[in-house]
Amino acid sequence: VQLVESGGGLVQGGGTLRLSCEVSGGTLVVNHLGWRRQFPGKERELVARWDRVRGTDYSGSVQGRFTISKDNARNIVYLQTNSLEPEDTADYYCFGSIWTPSTGSVDYWGQGTLVTVSS
Repeated sequence: VQLVESGGGLVQGGGTLRLSCEVSGGTLVVNHLGWRRQFPGKERELVARWDRVRGTDYSGSVQGRFTISKDNARNIVYLQTNSLEPEDTADYYCFGSIWTPSTGSVDYWGQGTLVTVSS
């Protein structure tokens, strides 16, 4: 199983970016997928999560500005980020719990993508 991210980059304050995370690896079931971000010297913090049973949830700092959605046909989760602020500058990591017949449910991480918001 692999989680491959794309969509990070440099954007001006107030701008938008759409991050993507695609899951690949044969026969699988996605239990949940989401995004965490990491500021320099800090631990990763939850940004948003999509759960197969529980739906979506967001951190308070992005509620109303970011939207997470899942393309079920392609096992891709998107994070639409609007009204970006310089304080959103961080490394964004896709994470997920993925079930396969051979491994059961296992947690995975993507490689990370940098989002930089200029003032």
